[in-house]
Amino acid sequence: MVQKYQSPVRVYKHPFELVMAAYERRFPTCHLIPMFVASDVVDEETSEDGSTQRVERRCALDVDAPRLLKRIAGVDYVYFIQKNTLNRKERTLHIESHNETFSNRVIIHETCCYSVHPENEDWTCFEQTASLDIKSFFGFESTVEKIAMKQYASSIKKGKEIIEFYLKELEDEGMTHVPRWTPSSLPLPLPRPTSLSTSPPLVPKLTVTPAVSIPLATDANDSTSQDTKQDSSALQADSLTEILAGTPEDKLDADYIKRYLGDLTPLQESCLIRLRKWLQETHKGKIPKDEHILRFLRARDFNMDKAREILCQSLTWRKQHQVDYLLETWSSPQVLQDYYTGGWHHHDRDGRPLYILRLGQMDTKGLVRALGEESLLRHVLSINEEGLRRCEENTKVFGRPISCWTCLVDLEGLNMRHLWRPGVKALLRIIEVVEANYPETLGRLLILRAPRVFPVLWTLVSPFIDENTRKKFLIYAGNDYQGPGGLVDYIDKEIIPDFLGGECMCEVPEGGLVPKSMYRTAEELENEDVRLWTETIYQSASVFKGAPHEVLIEIIDASSVITWDFDMCKGDVVFNIYHSKRAPQPPRKDAMGAHGITSPGGNNVQLIDKSWTLGQDYSMVESPLTCKEGESVQGSHITRWPGFYILQWKFHNMPACSATNLPRVDDVLATLQVSSHKCKVMYYTEVLGSEDFRGSMTSLESSHSGFSQLSAATTSSSQSQSSSMISR
Repeated sequence: MVQKYQSPVRVYKHPFELVMAAYERRFPTCHLIPMFVASDVVDEETSEDGSTQRVERRCALDVDAPRLLKRIAGVDYVYFIQKNTLNRKERTLHIESHNETFSNRVIIHETCCYSVHPENEDWTCFEQTASLDIKSFFGFESTVEKIAMKQYASSIKKGKEIIEFYLKELEDEGMTHVPRWTPSSLPLPLPRPTSLSTSPPLVPKLTVTPAVSIPLATDANDSTSQDTKQDSSALQADSLTEILAGTPEDKLDADYIKRYLGDLTPLQESCLIRLRKWLQETHKGKIPKDEHILRFLRARDFNMDKAREILCQSLTWRKQHQVDYLLETWSSPQVLQDYYTGGWHHHDRDGRPLYILRLGQMDTKGLVRALGEESLLRHVLSINEEGLRRCEENTKVFGRPISCWTCLVDLEGLNMRHLWRPGVKALLRIIEVVEANYPETLGRLLILRAPRVFPVLWTLVSPFIDENTRKKFLIYAGNDYQGPGGLVDYIDKEIIPDFLGGECMCEVPEGGLVPKSMYRTAEELENEDVRLWTETIYQSASVFKGAPHEVLIEIIDASSVITWDFDMCKGDVVFNIYHSKRAPQPPRKDAMGAHGITSPGGNNVQLIDKSWTLGQDYSMVESPLTCKEGESVQGSHITRWPGFYILQWKFHNMPACSATNLPRVDDVLATLQVSSHKCKVMYYTEVLGSEDFRGSMTSLESSHSGFSQLSAATTSSSQSQSSSMISR
């Protein structure tokens, strides 16, 4: 595999001629590069007017490699051919170099260019590209590649020090200006090299000409800098960004990288530049910001191929769902503003935006019921988009790169209600979307006041979180966050929220239970044009007097687990579970026409044939459960036999008065209302293997958390187990 390197544009804030004078002092040897033994000029040519000069050198490098490898290779030095073309008229220096040693086994090619800055003729730009292709090397191809890349990266970092050293040396000697070339000028003399040792060469080295970096005028990374200094640095970097980010053909400047993206190794810079260039060539129109590209590279440890794959998938997703315009087009519903217990709150000690989530106070089930998964996901995406925007703002305010935020999660109040299975499933979907499209945006996660139930939730969620992200989690139980190593190590005391014992008022909503009157059916949610997923986990159904709604579940493996969760939106029903060895006939849908009723939503399916006999054709496996309007019911049934299971919601007939056989007045009045013969239920079912479910079921049974446990004796088998809970 060919290894490639592409440097950013590195800028010297010195004239081209002065930089050239410093560059020539590197020859014939350079004490700042111990491996650079010597160099000979083997060919030299100057144009008649002296404007162009071509110099070819043969350079020897003493590469730092294992002694065994040197013996196998049979060389002490690696020889390179370097060809320099200096054009004084155009003010450019082009450098090409390749390896002479082992050229039939290893191909190393490097090109460098010094040129005048396009916006400031008193500055000098430097660019560098290189490639390494190891075809064969005595079975040590991988070792040689690692040695070459390591030493090449080291020499690139060293390049800045070398050029700055010689510029300082020229300044100490009183040389601060070199006149530009004119037709009457004489060519600058070149220092003559000393003779080379005739010692044999060794392992290939990628570099002859080290790269250079930008000498910063101000230290923009100093967090203690004065505001005026930060503002000056920010303005300077802003103007530089405008210069360098104007067209698709623009190139990244090393000063811009350091100021806005952070300290990157030369190879990391190369990955960023190459991926950015590939996007410019293959993606028409707008490409992601450099900070966003860098996040995907970091998420894949700067493996360019892997980062490119997930980035392209994310770009397609963003375009498909118009995520780039989310902050302008998305308006949070009032229920989110009132009951979603999360919000932005100042910043942490590192300048990262701080997001606070009071998860323990959040009614996750109520939010899913009232909003649907799509709206909840879109709200979470808007939070992430806002986080990206705040990172950009803080980068300008604090004068240093800030690419991620800190999240503080308060679990006070977390209980088994938060382990509501559909809610956890929705949470896992949200995590999946965020992990895929917002990598490396979480700098630190502070989890406070974790209760005993937290390990259960963590077990469910952690497998879906990237390993690099999990390493950023800090978990505190009880009041441990108040002691040394706690919250004050990461957040200034002045901005610790009041509900955590601080003095700063926090505008995050306190949450509470979402009123059931705000719950909506699956059809109502589906009609809203906010879908980011292709399915909803809830279905709605209508139940009529004489026309129950039934759901068929086929069980292949005995001891499977049927789980259910449903809300009674209107009316009272009796919930039953039946088992049959026979497959029911294709379902009959009651279109409600027989009742003279038309419904805007819901459906009614009947599976049990009227000719079937209870106890012969099918059997009841759970005691009937009466469910009142407004109740939420969760439960499970561990099956004993394979076959067909039928979940049934049946209209609940009001019992007559116990003191007389006459009907009650309320019953008589209810029969006059056609709508009283209709119930609405919103439900979700899932089948799991018992080995996958027992842990969750045990957890649910261990704590009711406001739910009342219903003990239902089985009628057909003492080995059939059921767990049901009702929230009133």
